[in-house]
Formats: sequence, C-alpha cells, structure tokens
Amino acid sequence: MNVPSQRIEIRWHGRGGQGAVTAAVVTAQAAIYEGKYAQAYPEFGAERRGAPVNAYTRISTQPIYTRSPILHPDVVVVLDSTLPWDLVLRGLKENGIVVVNTKKSPGEIREIIKREDVKIAVVDANKIALEKLGVPIVNTAMIGALVRAVPLVKLESVIKAVKETFPGRLGEANAEAIKSSYEVTQVA
Repeated sequence: MNVPSQRIEIRWHGRGGQGAVTAAVVTAQAAIYEGKYAQAYPEFGAERRGAPVNAYTRISTQPIYTRSPILHPDVVVVLDSTLPWDLVLRGLKENGIVVVNTKKSPGEIREIIKREDVKIAVVDANKIALEKLGVPIVNTAMIGALVRAVPLVKLESVIKAVKETFPGRLGEANAEAIKSSYEVTQVA
C-alpha cells in the first residue's frame, strides 16, 4: 500500500537573539524522535543581535532531498511582529497558518494581514519567556504555540528535544515555556 507523503514546511521569522534558528532545530529534532524525516537550517543577513533572521524546518513522512529556502511555506512563525508583514507572509500557501508572538487577538491580526484564508494562532510569548526564563528569548514559547496550532509533532516530543538541547534547569525552564504557551495559544 502506498501512503502519500505528507510534508509540512515552516518558515520562522525573528530577529537575531530571539532563538529562531534553535526553534527550527528543536522542532525538527522532535519530528525525528517520532520517526519522521526532518531538516532545519538558518538564513542570515548580517549576523548581529536584532537583525532579521529566517530559519526553516521541513518535516515529512518521506525522505527530504531538497535543501533550498522555503519560498512557499505551509506555516510562518513570527517571533517579532514588528517585522514587515509583506516579507513575513510572502509566498504563504493558500489556507496556510500564521503563528504570531503578539498581545493582539487572532481577529486583530487578521485585520492587519488581510488574509481570510489562513488560520491564525497568537500568543504573548514575550510574557511567557519573561515569566519562565527571565529573559525575552521567545523561541521555546513559540514552539508551544506552533504545536498547538499545527499538530505536526507531539508536545512530549518537543519537550524531550528542548531538554536535550538545554540540559538541567535551563531545559526545565524552556519546557515550562513550551507547556505554558501551548495551553494559552489562541487559534482562529
């Protein structure tokens, strides 16, 4: 029996220092734990704190041979909502998913992006990161929001991957950020 390949492509948008690259890697590692194929890689301009950063994650049930940037993502994850929306949404597939770090509601984001066809997930990842980590590094909170909006990997798998990436107390704190974000993310 031939099972059709299911591939999901995620483009992460953030700024240097927010952890977009690490989030892409942790998400890919979680998929690998579940027996899926995955890859993650960054795209940098100027490598400095605050500079725009893109990272990519591909997850599939079949081997992945392409290594090109993701131009038509199924999902965009926005770690910093001050980034230009035209760049963030560029190429997003019809009926795609937008996961945003914001205090705004899904409806307010829909009014900004003017796309009725997409699913929108929002979470105040800054607040969660400050509460759980003590610093505004939002990557793990955004992983929790992503997993809530798109059931591409299990919550337990991303927690395992983040604890492997950040051993000890830092791993525990990041796991708490993931769980907290997963619980409060609004999806519409």
